[in-house]
Amino acid sequence: ANTKEQPRTATITVEGYNQKHEVTVNQAAATPACRPFYMSIKSNMLYDLAAVPNIGVEFYLGKNFSIAGNWHYSWWKSDPKAWYWRTYGGDVAIRYWLGKASRIKPLTGHHLGLYGQMITYDFELGKKGILADKWSWAAGLEYGYSLPIARRLNIDFTLGAGYHWGLYDEYLPIDGHYVWQATKRRRYLGPTKLEISLVWLIGCGNYNKEKGGKR
Repeated sequence: ANTKEQPRTATITVEGYNQKHEVTVNQAAATPACRPFYMSIKSNMLYDLAAVPNIGVEFYLGKNFSIAGNWHYSWWKSDPKAWYWRTYGGDVAIRYWLGKASRIKPLTGHHLGLYGQMITYDFELGKKGILADKWSWAAGLEYGYSLPIARRLNIDFTLGAGYHWGLYDEYLPIDGHYVWQATKRRRYLGPTKLEISLVWLIGCGNYNKEKGGKR
């Protein structure tokens, strides 16, 4: 036999009449469905256009802070044409969200952050190659804005600038061999991070409200 959980009732006293009336309270309606939780999964569309698969995640920590991480990996090569397009690495950022939009819902609006990067690469298009087979590093400051575009989707625009350092080799592809030319040390100060990411919002309460209220 099917059994149904009976709703709880509460007894209240109406002032002035000294009478008790039983009122049925729907516990499911009175209790929140779940605790608010805010995270996102994202992909940098600029990397996608460059044929570099990538994925990122971000977790809201509370008090306007979040932590974000990204990873990319590509290993494309074509021996007959002697070209390579190989890179992998990632970054981690601590972000602080500010502005009216972030106060209404976390992971939305303006954000400032500190980030660190690590990357290896081998780029060669048939004439000259650049290879960093050991980790190169970067660290800096970032600014961004996460724009709602759908109930569970944002687009995040982020620009970061800092210091990039590491060793790399220059080589020439000659008769099927890769001839080393020089080993150099990269010391670069300037933009090192650019994101236009499609962001999927995940978690209880982590959605963008429609204008005019929920339909």
